[in-house]
Amino acid sequence: MKDKSFYIENYGCQMNISDSNIINSILLKNGFVLSENLEKASIILLNSCSIREKAELTLKKKLEQLKFLKKKKKKIWIGIIGCFSKEIKKFFLKKKMVDFFVDSNSYREIPNFIHYSIMGKEYFNFTKKNETYSDISFIKTKQNDKKISAFLSITRGCNNMCTFCIVPFTRGRERSSDPYSIIKECEHLYHNGYKEVTLLGQNVDSYIWKKENMIQDQKNIVDFSHLLDLLAQKIPFMRIRFSTSNPHDMSDKVLKVISKHKNICKHIHLPVQSGSNKILKLMNRKYTREKYLFLVKQIRNIIPECSISHDIMTGFCHENEKDHQETISLMNEIKYNYGYMFSYSPRPGTYAYRKLEDNVPINIKKRRLQEIIDLQNQHSFYRMQEHLGKIEEVLIEGESKRNKQHWYGRNTQNLIVVFPKKSLNIGDLVHVEITDITSATLIGKHCK
Repeated sequence: MKDKSFYIENYGCQMNISDSNIINSILLKNGFVLSENLEKASIILLNSCSIREKAELTLKKKLEQLKFLKKKKKKIWIGIIGCFSKEIKKFFLKKKMVDFFVDSNSYREIPNFIHYSIMGKEYFNFTKKNETYSDISFIKTKQNDKKISAFLSITRGCNNMCTFCIVPFTRGRERSSDPYSIIKECEHLYHNGYKEVTLLGQNVDSYIWKKENMIQDQKNIVDFSHLLDLLAQKIPFMRIRFSTSNPHDMSDKVLKVISKHKNICKHIHLPVQSGSNKILKLMNRKYTREKYLFLVKQIRNIIPECSISHDIMTGFCHENEKDHQETISLMNEIKYNYGYMFSYSPRPGTYAYRKLEDNVPINIKKRRLQEIIDLQNQHSFYRMQEHLGKIEEVLIEGESKRNKQHWYGRNTQNLIVVFPKKSLNIGDLVHVEITDITSATLIGKHCK
């Protein structure tokens, strides 16, 4: 194969971005060349996500567009990689739109999938169910040369089996990376110009690593609180974030470590999904409304300046108006800084898809979702007001999209801050006085 140019496009979450970095590294080390232009690449990789219906619909739409490119340019191969369901694979095989599929535990084999596809053959491999990719280092490319924030997966898969979630079926059981490989990779990122790393996992708080062939005492076990503590000490000049936390597993030990270190950002993404105990039980979320509210109280006691964001799903199976109002009342009690809100759509393969009835009408889902969004906008504005007049430490990430004469960055609470340009650079850590706000942005001026 003479032309080994490839192009990757992401559909979905932060985990997809991390996976794309892994794939980049594997292909670049095998002589492939990353293309900045989809139309000039001979290999197009679409990094899929089956967690939400919207990502799959966007992927289907993209493939329809690529059909014309494939007719125009004969020597082009399309692969779907990442998190995809059996149903979506069947759909694309039936349509004959995709040349090969590579699941999230088979990335090391991507060169072989491409090679066999070009030969017109199917490549069969054995999926490694314990794969973590912990030994693959990030490689800087032209596309990410100016980036100063990176994503790093510390766990893969999930054991929680929430009834609405496809992840355990597409990514497998949960496994954790060696903590020392994580530290090594973070040091590698820092020496390559990165100023911030976000540790990723479907549930980072259940991270646990046990040294093999050793007596299982506390010295040979590293949990998430211990990992955070080690990282904060090893990379003191690098910001550390993490996502996502499951309320069932978050401990006071983790909160105390966050409070202890300045370079661990003071923001926790804490998906609640619903404020109703009935719905939480149907979702198999393993915590109650009361336990969740107690955890929020603990976060604010131990880390007073911590921002809290959420995931809320409305219209889940058997959700009635009382359940919806319990979600509204929980939001009013907490007043989150921001959140990700969506209505339930059944995912093929999940317990809810097989066993529960999707019996909330679409018009009611839409109405409840809009009520949740409107309320969150009010709460976001309320929380933003708390920053007025304060001086915030901001990591500059780039130019503001709305005004090229302004920088944008984020403070420790993961809130966007915009301020006029001075003699500063991307990657600088600066102090900004907050003079104005919107519900989504802090506006300020640089303090010398």
